[in-house]
Amino acid sequence: MFQTPLPQDEQTWLENFDRIQENTAGAHLGIKLESINADEIVLTMPISDKTRQPYGLLHGGITMALVESAASIHASWGVDFSKVVPVGIEINGSHVRSATEGTVRAVGRVVRRSRSMIVHQVDVYLVETGELLSTARMTNFYKPVNQEEKG
Repeated sequence: MFQTPLPQDEQTWLENFDRIQENTAGAHLGIKLESINADEIVLTMPISDKTRQPYGLLHGGITMALVESAASIHASWGVDFSKVVPVGIEINGSHVRSATEGTVRAVGRVVRRSRSMIVHQVDVYLVETGELLSTARMTNFYKPVNQEEKG
């Protein structure tokens, strides 16, 4: 399914993103890739009935799904999946403003990258106003492939 190591050029990612996202939560939510490079990823997602909670607001859990998508997708940049796979081990966030309609943009930036993990700061903005809706941090561990599970 994946070319490994994954390419490190934006055009290849943009051309293949929808195919890679097929039959995933990201596809169901309408998440799209706007840009990606070694240090940053930008995703968008429409606010729709699929993403609202019962009071009509953008659901905080869906916002965190967007954050996790941004960090986890970006953690795959240049990774050789025959050796390691990124797995989320921590996420936390604060919702500072609400929205009921429009499109949200998640901007994920690398805070720290090492051989064994990567930490991202992901901010979610309402595209139409530029207002910050949520800010979060996500950590992915690069789990070695074929490592036996312990415990």
